[in-house]
Amino acid sequence: MSDRIEADYLIETAFDPRVAAEVMAGEQSSGTFVKVPGETPELKARSAATVDKIDVVETTDSPSLPGARHPDGASIQRAHVTLSWPLHNLGPSLPNLMATVAGNLFELAQFSGLRLLDIRLPSAFAERYNGPQFGVEGTRRLTGVADGPVIGTIVKPSVGFDADQTAALVKTLAEAGIDFIKDDELQADGPACPFEDRARAVMAVVNAHADRTGKKVMVAFNLTGEIDEMKRRHDLVRDLGGTCIMASLNSVGLTGMIELGRFSELPIHAHRNGWGYLSREPHLGWSYIAWQKIWRLAGADHMHVNGLQNKFCEPDDSVVASARTCLTPLFETKPCIAMPVFSSGQSAIQPPETYRRLGSADLIYAAGGGIMGHPDGPAAGIESLRESWNAAIAGEPLEHRANAVPSLAKALEAYG
Repeated sequence: MSDRIEADYLIETAFDPRVAAEVMAGEQSSGTFVKVPGETPELKARSAATVDKIDVVETTDSPSLPGARHPDGASIQRAHVTLSWPLHNLGPSLPNLMATVAGNLFELAQFSGLRLLDIRLPSAFAERYNGPQFGVEGTRRLTGVADGPVIGTIVKPSVGFDADQTAALVKTLAEAGIDFIKDDELQADGPACPFEDRARAVMAVVNAHADRTGKKVMVAFNLTGEIDEMKRRHDLVRDLGGTCIMASLNSVGLTGMIELGRFSELPIHAHRNGWGYLSREPHLGWSYIAWQKIWRLAGADHMHVNGLQNKFCEPDDSVVASARTCLTPLFETKPCIAMPVFSSGQSAIQPPETYRRLGSADLIYAAGGGIMGHPDGPAAGIESLRESWNAAIAGEPLEHRANAVPSLAKALEAYG
């Protein structure tokens, strides 16, 4: 692997794309808006970013974003650009990598669009950062799900329950056969449902169920907060016998996630809430393919990817590409595989297409209404999901399986 950091971008500019790309390279390495005496040829040879590739892909009639300069009579072109930097500019540092590949360049006046599509990193990053400590294998071991998807759900309503009400719902779901339950991202440590009270009440239920049945439900407790708070909450969950914690990535920030990854003894369920403001404009921000690599290196074991036919604006092609990249190794010596989490409007309808397109069942499949809204209750909802996935993996038409499984037939009728 190269010892240079590489990043791919989609740019939109009314300038010559080669000139605009050189501006990017200069701004994000040794250059500035005017030539300065210290930027010698020797320094540039040692430290300057380089434009390694540029392919013009199309022209457009109007700029995607406001504020860009537009020379008179110039057409607006879009191009794929690859820049690279010598590792010695910053070292294997994720926070400084962010500043390098996704810093001031988004504000440059030469661009009416700029999106980071992918990054490739030297192996020094794998040597410095832990990456996922559990991933697919550890999650399967802790949930007892040897094959097929881990079937999960979310505590709903998102907020409003106190600790005892939350524990009562967890008890219902555990008895119904669930594998995984997560806090909603809106519920962390509010006065109406303090984290410690919730963790103690829920784990009493989870442990009692495990003692009775041998199956310990994985509960992802949302410990999002300041670093010292997350440390205390992590230790409490660990000491109570819990098997997962959850953090909102955009809330705790990169250094918060790095620290969490270093001290956590439990799988980290990484929630991407806020992702839309980084991605929804197709000519600005980040591709998930680039973004998730940062968080996997920092220690995320589970990464949300949305779901097919979801309630949000993301198209199915993007969801599948996001899930596939979570399962793609980052380095030969350290794969850093994270388990993709499918959620958002999921039910027994989507598994066949999800499996056909992804080609893997190494995932958490989280349904809220698809379980709790089943006409015959949550146990039937969970069974309908499992049977839908069993049919998908076996290559059996869903309607054929439904003829023998009433819970699946009712789910198809209710959600189809």
